[in-house]
Amino acid sequence: MSEKPRKTDSSAARGGEETTSVPARIELSPDNIEQGLAKLVLTLIDFLRQLLERQAIRRMEGGALSDQEIEEMGEALMKLEAKIEELAKQFGLSPADLNIDLGPLSRLR
Repeated sequence: MSEKPRKTDSSAARGGEETTSVPARIELSPDNIEQGLAKLVLTLIDFLRQLLERQAIRRMEGGALSDQEIEEMGEALMKLEAKIEELAKQFGLSPADLNIDLGPLSRLR
């Protein structure tokens, strides 16, 4: 795999420290491919869970949900979060590993 050029921000162009947003080299082996794929998939699932949670809160605050629906949705979201954590542990990932840096959008969590 070829090396990718390092990206720098405007402070680096002014003589400040260089920041890297893309690793210079991606190490590939059968072990870390599985873990990397698990990290990507679990991060995306957790991101979708967070979106669903925010939407549920908006609907709840807007009065669009019955008490029963609120209870069911809360339970489903808690189960999903627990399953994500369980799967992350199976792949040797911590919650911090799923908190990816989205660049200018900040961190996922």
